[in-house]
Amino acid sequence: MTAMFIVGTAICGLSTLICWIMTALRNHPADSSIISLAAVELYLIVYAVYAGIRQATGATVTGEAWEFWGYILTALILPVGVFIWAVIDKTRWSNLVMSFVGLVVFVMLYRLEEIWWGTTL
Repeated sequence: MTAMFIVGTAICGLSTLICWIMTALRNHPADSSIISLAAVELYLIVYAVYAGIRQATGATVTGEAWEFWGYILTALILPVGVFIWAVIDKTRWSNLVMSFVGLVVFVMLYRLEEIWWGTTL
């Protein structure tokens, strides 16, 4: 397991937990849920920059590069799309939908680690 994966897992888990709690407590999108989405997005930006620098300096991914970058781009779009949806749908359930970003991004990070290093964690 890499440090980037461990940090990403923590951020995704915390985001999911915050959103679940806010689903129970709020009847509208909670600021804390939106901030947790922003934290996931910020992490993904850092991850993408790190991956770009790593590849630019000669390191290669074990799997297919197009698949690796496809996962990163999809993961980057996901929090933004869900944020837009949550702003439009001002109900309790937008917090629940935001919670799935953390879960989905975690699965994508797991897959990125497999593609990057060629091993299962």
